[in-house]
Amino acid sequence: MKLLVTGGAGFIGSAVVRLAVNRGHQVVNLDALTYAACLDNVAEVADSPLYAFERADIRDRAALDQVFAAHKPDAVMHLAAESHVDRSIDGPGDFIETNITGTYNMLEATRAYWINAGKPETFRFHHISTDEVYGSLPADPSVQFTEDTPYDPRSPYSASKASSDHLVRAWYETYGLPVVLTNCSNNYGPYHFPEKLVPVIILNALAGKPLPIYGDGSNVRDWLYVEDHADALLLVVEKGALGRSYNIGGENERSNLELVQTLCGILDELQPKASGSYADQITFVTDRPGHDARYAIDPTRIREELGWRPSVTVEEGLRRTVQWYLDNEAWWRALQDRHGVGERLGVSAVSDTARQTVSDANGWSSGK
Repeated sequence: MKLLVTGGAGFIGSAVVRLAVNRGHQVVNLDALTYAACLDNVAEVADSPLYAFERADIRDRAALDQVFAAHKPDAVMHLAAESHVDRSIDGPGDFIETNITGTYNMLEATRAYWINAGKPETFRFHHISTDEVYGSLPADPSVQFTEDTPYDPRSPYSASKASSDHLVRAWYETYGLPVVLTNCSNNYGPYHFPEKLVPVIILNALAGKPLPIYGDGSNVRDWLYVEDHADALLLVVEKGALGRSYNIGGENERSNLELVQTLCGILDELQPKASGSYADQITFVTDRPGHDARYAIDPTRIREELGWRPSVTVEEGLRRTVQWYLDNEAWWRALQDRHGVGERLGVSAVSDTARQTVSDANGWSSGK
């Protein structure tokens, strides 16, 4: 299968590219190479005859048409997006332009290509989205997001992704475009740009900096190892039912505080400090505006219909992740000067008093 992967130099997209090439698929990686993208993420497959790279922006319809004409993919996996909640608070415009208008351009370019190709029955447009579109859950562990949970986005980021999901479903219902959709929980793993919770905690810990946690650390997320996610995404594009959506979770709910404490314990073991524990660096800071309390995925549909389950526990995945960062200092060192790395973002909606408090936290951004 020839896959056109948008956002293939990003965190999740690069995991899809690496896995797809290693499984023998042809892959065209379309990426605008904005701040969080890095071609080093796909270096291990860059010399493969199965791999091609196109630098293009999904906001540029003419460029998309050229890519489709040149490569003639069998399926599209649309991951390109602005994806950081804190950045969406500071600058929502980029999220509207990329996640909504960009997805519209992808749908229209795909539709034109699909029609011109004779509407092949095997063609798929796979839209990759987030569980944040569903809003926030109560603490009750029996309540989880299903594919039928009503949308209730709370941030500019999640609102833009919800909008893109609706567009994809509309193009299926109105134009018959053969689509599948997935909504994932919080990802972590190798090549994670250092503005999200897991990589920032690891790198701040190693640097001897505070490990700031929003609020009291009770916010709960379902943690999904990125290589497991890539495996699920390839399964859905190959075997998912037309017009169907699938929630993809790690089956690993942890509070932010529990997750950080686990990371500290792993670091204590793999790279111990001269004295004390990395947990001594934990600091609690003013919470993010509108911070959702809990996300949790009900994975029943993808498990029963496609036979997929995650392969690692969060403890196993975090250990692999910490070891990867310890072994790949050159990769993350090269990203330290990029915009927003090491800064607390998303404080534009916080009061002046709270803003001073969070500015003292020495630069941290939460997970999703």
